[in-house]
Amino acid sequence: MKRNHLLLTLAILAPLAGCKALRSNCHEPGAYSGARSIPPLVVPPGLEAPDTRGALRVPELQEPERPRGPSEPCLESPPKLSVPRTPAKPEA
Repeated sequence: MKRNHLLLTLAILAPLAGCKALRSNCHEPGAYSGARSIPPLVVPPGLEAPDTRGALRVPELQEPERPRGPSEPCLESPPKLSVPRTPAKPEA
């Protein structure tokens, strides 16, 4: 019975533990770093072009990206949350 509980626990926790291990180092270039823009859609004669007035336009980067230091966390990871403790007020 204990073996079944252990196997069930491992089956549940194994996928959760693997998520962090699969992430790459943020100081290495990502797979997307060589991505380029592609030309707009060419519509064949006789068809109408899609309405792109509401399309998302990503502005060009005007300044170089600031290199991150070896001790700085990756931007893909959320920052650590720490709530400052306030001292308890003494009762009068």
